[in-house]
Parts: sequence; C-alpha cells; structure tokens
Amino acid sequence: MASTDGPRHAGVLGKPVAHSLSPVLHRAAFAALGLDRWTYERFETDADELPGFVDGLGPEWVGLSVTMPGKRRALDHASEVTPRAAAVGAANTLVREGDGWLADCTDVEGVTGALRVAGGYAPAPGDHAVVLGAGGTAAAAVVGLVELGVGSAQLVVRDPARAAETLAAAERAGLPVDVLTWSEADFARLADSAAVLISTVPPEAVRPHVAELAGVGSVLDVIYHPWPTPLAEAVTARGGRLATGLDMLLHQAFGQAEHFTGRPAPRAEMRAALRAATNDVLPLPIS
Repeated sequence: MASTDGPRHAGVLGKPVAHSLSPVLHRAAFAALGLDRWTYERFETDADELPGFVDGLGPEWVGLSVTMPGKRRALDHASEVTPRAAAVGAANTLVREGDGWLADCTDVEGVTGALRVAGGYAPAPGDHAVVLGAGGTAAAAVVGLVELGVGSAQLVVRDPARAAETLAAAERAGLPVDVLTWSEADFARLADSAAVLISTVPPEAVRPHVAELAGVGSVLDVIYHPWPTPLAEAVTARGGRLATGLDMLLHQAFGQAEHFTGRPAPRAEMRAALRAATNDVLPLPIS
C-alpha cells in the first residue's frame, strides 16, 4: 500500500496532454480518500523524453498515467511488467515499486469494464468479436476480449501491414484473429456474426456502415469527442447497448487509482467528477 505520510505526487505524461481528463479523475479520488497533500498534474512529455523524466522523479512520486505517444516506451523502461501489459505490448500506468517502476496496462480494464457495465455484455461460449482499426487501443481491446471470454475476433483495417502490433497482442493473449481489409469487408455479415463490436477508428470512416453495425448486441465506440458519433446515434436509435471512450477512461482510471493509493477506488466520486467535467454528456454507469 502506498504510504500516505507527507505529500505524494502523481501525474499524466503525453504529448499533447493539455486535453487529458486524468487530473479530474485522480484529484477526485485523492480528495475522496482524504489524501489532501497528494497532487496530480499534466506533463507534456513525448516518448523520447519519458525515460529521463521518470528517472528524475523522487521517492515522493507514487505513479504516472501514460498516454500517447509514450506507452510503449513506458513498458520498455519499467523494471517489472504485469502480464496484461506484456500482452498488449504497451503500458498506460507506471507505479513506484521500491527503486524501480511497475508497468501495467489498465486500458484492458477500461475495455472490459466499459463493455460489461455500459455495453451490457454477458459472455457466452463461442462468442465472436469484430474490431475496427488496429492502433494502440485495438491492441488493448483484443487483450480485453480474452479477459471477457471471447473466443475469436476479426480485425478490419485499411492497411493490413499496420495491424502487426495488434495481431501480436492477440497472439500473446491467445485470441485467434482474422484480418480483413476495409474494402473487402461485408459489414452486414460481420455484424451478424459478432456478439461484440469495438470501433477504434474515426467516426467518418464508420458512417457508411452504421446501419449494419448498429445491430451488434454490445458496441464499444472509443471515440467520445465530438459526441454523438454516427455509430452511437445508430445504436441508440435501435435501442442497443453502447459503451464509449468515456466509459473506458473511467474504468481504466479505477485500476490506476488503486495502484497509486493502495486503496479501493472511490468509484462514485470519480464518476461524478468526470460527468461534471464533461457536462453530463453520458451516463457513465458503474454498476
């Protein structure tokens, strides 16, 4: 458990990072836990700057959230790595462990929590998933699908050559994945086969196919600005279950807060703070 004696510090590293909502979440957690001398700030830091920044932190630093472009560098720089971070091939969390740092990827928890709670996903044997896109979020998504019990997935991408990292994550996690190019995909057939759909691509890329895709039983659209996306509108119009990037952000922050403080995350308070900061645009269910 993290010591609560004296001031303690945490923060988020990324570039750009001014838009990050992580301070909203973690400051709310610290306040709810009575950690009045704890701080959480943003630090504009790219991947090459990350090792030097981390090495320069004193023992009063309990942990760091890491956003793009530093997630892979954070994994490489850690002295210890959790199995799920190793599977993803990236870390969004660094936690002080003695003289070193533990790397974790609570983005996986963001995917599973968002799909279970907001997306209403209840796993069944043999479930199949469809993932649109193959960036860093997709790598966390395929590892999350394994944790949810999904048995197989199809990855739909513009350029198969750019899917290597997501395919490697799926292989490490033990998820069988087929790759389709965007131009050859039959989106209606994909939707019919899928219990879960995760879209990690820009909203306009999905717009021509939302009528077919909106029928999937549980949908996670990781884009939350601007809102609503065409996919979200189509899912809502059909009365479907929809999880969002804000749900992901909230659920991944729970695990980070527990890493940093050594205490159960104050979920209700963190949720309330995020809803207030985003003008209550989404309900963000937590149970």
